[in-house]
Amino acid sequence: MVSCTSSRRGMRASDRLSVPPPPSADWALERAIAGDELSIKFQPQFDVRTGKVIGVEALARWPGVASPEEMFARAGCASLSERLSRTMQRKALQAAGGWQGELQNLRLSINVLAEDLVRPGYECWLLDEIAAAKLDPQRITAEIIESSLVADPIAAAGRLARLRAAGVRIAVDDFGTGYASLAYLTTLPLDLIKIDRVLISDLVGGTRDRIVVRALIAMSRELGLQVLVEGVEDPAQLALLQEWGCDYYQGFLGAQALDEAALTRFVTASRSEPQAPPTTGRA
Repeated sequence: MVSCTSSRRGMRASDRLSVPPPPSADWALERAIAGDELSIKFQPQFDVRTGKVIGVEALARWPGVASPEEMFARAGCASLSERLSRTMQRKALQAAGGWQGELQNLRLSINVLAEDLVRPGYECWLLDEIAAAKLDPQRITAEIIESSLVADPIAAAGRLARLRAAGVRIAVDDFGTGYASLAYLTTLPLDLIKIDRVLISDLVGGTRDRIVVRALIAMSRELGLQVLVEGVEDPAQLALLQEWGCDYYQGFLGAQALDEAALTRFVTASRSEPQAPPTTGRA
């Protein structure tokens, strides 16, 4: 399949922004969506202070495709982004609606794209899907990325505000990697920011990364926002986050993305034998 970016090599950045490539068909992905070949895995999210699993992020999976990012990049090339996004949101909500026992109170984070937010009535559609799955909206977090809001930030903010008024929590994903991060903190109806894993990889050894992450956490708390850090893989990273007052984390230190059966086993085991986060480490 021809990459949708191959024809743009050598163009200026301004040209790439103003002249989007024409869509190219991706029949394999279209068949996968129509044939229900896609699946969901769930990556646990943890309370930094207690180590308790408090929620999960739903991540799309398709055999043979390395990551959700690659899948959605293909969908974008083929003008399938909105269809893929809504398919995976519905699938995640329906799965969570059937959870029992230790899973039935977990929060569920779903990813929301630009194609969702520009569509009039998207917020009504999502609330209807939450109701159909018999879920409390307060268990749902809609995660948005900064690029999702560039086209029409006023309309996007209005749709997010209506979701939030119904109880859905709103989070900005990949925070700290885009040009508009700080502006969104004051213009959008937010509950939580997710600090991108790029800022965490050198958290222990990198002085600048430590300063930036600590400042982001402090600023968010001043604004009344909770903070989740992605990509935590080292106990020393977690110890620093605990000391700085971070609320939640996800990453391989806690758990990788799991299917429903593995998630049930993992959460059940963690509830019966909770693991407290480390208390060592200094800023």
